[in-house]
Amino acid sequence: MLSTLSKKMLMCLTGLFLAFFLLIHFLGNLQLFLPQEQAHLQFNAYSHFLSGNILIKIVSYVLYLSIILHAIDGIVVTLKNRKAAGSYQSDRRGRASKWYSRNMGVLGTLILIFLVIHFQNFWYVYKFGTPPLDTKGNKDLYILVVAVFQQWWYVLIYVFSMVALSYHLIHGIHSAVRTLGLYHPKFVRWFKVIGIAYSIIISFGFALMPIYIFFTVN
Repeated sequence: MLSTLSKKMLMCLTGLFLAFFLLIHFLGNLQLFLPQEQAHLQFNAYSHFLSGNILIKIVSYVLYLSIILHAIDGIVVTLKNRKAAGSYQSDRRGRASKWYSRNMGVLGTLILIFLVIHFQNFWYVYKFGTPPLDTKGNKDLYILVVAVFQQWWYVLIYVFSMVALSYHLIHGIHSAVRTLGLYHPKFVRWFKVIGIAYSIIISFGFALMPIYIFFTVN
């Protein structure tokens, strides 16, 4: 069994890896904001390159494992915190903390549900479904993305999930930095500002993608 410190370190490392992966995923998906014809060509070329790259496949397995471990660890920590929440001291600490730091379990659950929906709509269909093919005979991920993002209910789910992600990242990055011992008093303010800025920019950028496609792509 892992000790409490080991669980915190596992949560911290998997969380930071996932936060960094979000940046890479975000930068790749910025191609969706290009003019439609150019976005179609470049995004498909990008997705085809990723699907055929052995290094990317290895990273993807690390990603899946990190999501699973982070989710399991989060559930264990949440259950432990709820069990300890009956004490007076725990209640006082809870009132002094931010609402999102007290509800990381709820935010994490919302994000996990979103990931299941997201993987089913994109990863599963692209890997095992029969999406349309592009002019080169490859699976046309761009057309699949456009089709999904033109459903208003999915756009709402996506945007709502990105709000949850933003708050989850704000607390998660802050907590991870402290767990790693990088939280020096001299730089408290800067760590906080950078963490919040990163969380908001990434989440807002992702939320903007389905909105942009819904209103601009025919």
